[in-house]
Amino acid sequence: MTFNALKEKGMPLDKQLRTWHDIVKRPFNKYDVDCYTRTRQILMNGIEVEAWNFKHALARLCPMIEEDDKKVIAQSRRIEDMHQTTVNWLTPACQTVLETTLGYEQVAVDLTSWLAQNEPDEYVKETFDFGLLEDFDHLYRYSQWAYMIDGINPNEILQNQTDVVIGRPTQNHHNCNAIRLRKPYDKATAAPQTKVNILTLVAGEQQTHNFYAEHGMMYANDDLRRTYGEICDVEEEHVSMYESLIDPTESPFEKLLLHEFTEVCTYYNCYEDEVDPKIKQVWEEFLAMEIGHLHIASEMIKKYENREPEEIIGTNIVRPCHFESQKPYVINILENEVQKRLDGGVGYTDIEDLEDDWVSYGVQEVVNGDGSPTEQTIRLIKTSIERDIVSGDKKLIKKQPELLDKGLEDEAQAPNTVTYEDYLEMTEVDVYEF
Repeated sequence: MTFNALKEKGMPLDKQLRTWHDIVKRPFNKYDVDCYTRTRQILMNGIEVEAWNFKHALARLCPMIEEDDKKVIAQSRRIEDMHQTTVNWLTPACQTVLETTLGYEQVAVDLTSWLAQNEPDEYVKETFDFGLLEDFDHLYRYSQWAYMIDGINPNEILQNQTDVVIGRPTQNHHNCNAIRLRKPYDKATAAPQTKVNILTLVAGEQQTHNFYAEHGMMYANDDLRRTYGEICDVEEEHVSMYESLIDPTESPFEKLLLHEFTEVCTYYNCYEDEVDPKIKQVWEEFLAMEIGHLHIASEMIKKYENREPEEIIGTNIVRPCHFESQKPYVINILENEVQKRLDGGVGYTDIEDLEDDWVSYGVQEVVNGDGSPTEQTIRLIKTSIERDIVSGDKKLIKKQPELLDKGLEDEAQAPNTVTYEDYLEMTEVDVYEF
């Protein structure tokens, strides 16, 4: 794939204002939308929030920017905000919070899988794989609630593209946030692909956290509210983990260039993959605008640092957000890495090699002291239909007790933990037929 965004004309900033009619478009139809149109919409919402937040941080923390350039950044920041409104509000009002949540977790699972397989840095790839199994378990927990509250088969949203079975148990995701911090890449040697991959995933995870924080309280059920609270906290850990992979010595202008390049790459990928013609037009229009923003950031790199943008982003676009089913890859990571844990430094280890005083045990004992809401979720669905809501190959579903036995820590378990024997009992009951 050859597409040098620096050589594309794009749309000038002074042509990018739109009418309210153009900003607020008709939403997609939740009943017939392709599941990966929904995931693209969710991801690009997060990409725009990240770009908008970053440009506000730049205005507050970067005193060397000249007044004229501050004004240009302020104008482009407003466009990012308008983009975010358009993209976010493609969600129809009749799509419930839980239905949207399943879309968010499908983004997390299939996006992280794609990024891991297209990541040239082995350490970054290992970190992506580690987070993947946590988001995979979140999808499983929320799928139970989608049935109990909305009465839906999760595949009404996932369309059989993403499996729903137990992953690394959510109650074991709660770590001392200090050991979530990873080793950053070296900005001088890291590939543009690595830099864009990380920014893409940070944006997606940050938006997931924000959505859960802002919408989990919209349900009256206390157990569901607590489930959102528990998983929202894990998303904070994920944002901390992924952002720590970024070289903190990158200059503000490098970061600006990388943010704009990430937007160009993701919109380009969305445009190439989109099957909905009306939404494809949105991706095409916003791609042209973001190329305009990229040119602005490129000129600032030249002006303030006397560097060519190609030194940082190369000459070709990268592909950070292609969506397709990742079932075989996820199953492989699930079966081989469900027992993996953070080692307390910047590496990884297995449950059996954890020290008795592993710092995350203390965190888990506190937050799960009254029980884990995500464990209560499985107890509730078992009471309701005698088993859990699952989707996938029957052999994979039958492996749930084995996966739990391999992936659940013996120490610091929540008092309401669903046991190996509980899963054995559930898997003896036929998969629930909708």
